[in-house]
Amino acid sequence: MASVPEHTARLRIESLVAGGDGLAREASGRVVFVPGVLPGEEVVARFVTAKRDFARAEVVEVLEPSPVRTTPPCPARARGCGGCDWQHVDPAAQLGVKADIVREALRRTARLPDARVDAGGSVPSWGYRTSLRLAVDRSGRMSLRRPRTNEPVPLEHCLVAHPALDELVEVVRVRGADEVSLRVGAATGERSMWWTAPPGADVELRDVPADVSLGESAVVHEVVEGRSLRVSGASFFQSGPAAAELVVSTVRSLGGDELAAAGTVVDAYGGVGLFATTVVPDDGSVILVEGSPSACQDAEVNLQRHRTAGRAAVVRSSVESWRPVRADVVVADPSRQGLGAPAVATLAATEAPVMVLVGCDPVAFARDAGLLAAAGYRLDRAVALDLFPQTHHVEVVGRFERDGRDGRDERDGRDGRHESTCAHELGMGEK
Repeated sequence: MASVPEHTARLRIESLVAGGDGLAREASGRVVFVPGVLPGEEVVARFVTAKRDFARAEVVEVLEPSPVRTTPPCPARARGCGGCDWQHVDPAAQLGVKADIVREALRRTARLPDARVDAGGSVPSWGYRTSLRLAVDRSGRMSLRRPRTNEPVPLEHCLVAHPALDELVEVVRVRGADEVSLRVGAATGERSMWWTAPPGADVELRDVPADVSLGESAVVHEVVEGRSLRVSGASFFQSGPAAAELVVSTVRSLGGDELAAAGTVVDAYGGVGLFATTVVPDDGSVILVEGSPSACQDAEVNLQRHRTAGRAAVVRSSVESWRPVRADVVVADPSRQGLGAPAVATLAATEAPVMVLVGCDPVAFARDAGLLAAAGYRLDRAVALDLFPQTHHVEVVGRFERDGRDGRDERDGRDGRHESTCAHELGMGEK
């Protein structure tokens, strides 16, 4: 090959890091981050930014491709769409690579080089998304953005979208909105659509099918493990029912015997009640803590049977502001930023022997693992899940065990469970 220009370099990719970029090193030792590559590949990369300690580059040519490199099948990806940034990775290999990213994050950020990380499972590679948040271009077409820019790339179809949403991507036109969100209940076929727009903007909708409910208050229903869940437009839900089923079964597995026998479970960042309705024992009580008004309204509906029996409380509060009560198990599913020190302190004050943490960013999860260790909770094991195939996103579920668990029975009573039936004990109060 011809000599390499000064603004480019040959690089050997060592590994992938959180965020999906490849990590390489120059001869000087400086780290270079390169998107769109795989471990072991040799590439020619053009430098985009360069600082003293690290640089960023983009691929010019792949000289030695990885055995798991494949050709992206999506036309929008070829036009620059950044929605599915891992279409160059063989779907069968994606979960294993993501588990390696989690191990690296725990090693570097949490200083846990020997942490056990299992590759748990994946949802189907295509057609799995029942929720989409999209941009719109000037002509009103549904779009996703070019990487690291706000430039819209219009879509004709979306290969990861549920077919009922792909139809909307193809036909609906929207003017005047910044973003549009679409959702379908795979179990019911219900569809909803809502949007964000500048104050006073005149939003025009065209070719919206008659069955589509409009606005943030529009609801669809999804079924997970036989439980019907109401999900409003403004409420968070997993990428689809397959993802919900997979993360629920993983939380139940990592919760172990303690969760199966729990008298009181705290469901922190509980959303619409996905875990509260599925993993809490039938004779147990659950305290769901959630800051979103929309999600709390949904959770009150979804937990109505439990609330009528006096076994559930929905507390509208940030986790940091909630007044903790004693619990047998805590399940926490925070946003991408993770728990952070204040929430760790609150949840540790429950003195729960077991905490199951669900994280959607490996570095945030690793940071929380360090904070939990300082609070007396040791990471027993973690499971990597691929709930977003064709993207770099990875879900992590971890089991944390509290130090000094032998004192549990003295505190909780003869069967290791404690009673929590009054409003105070069910966490109805807030700070």
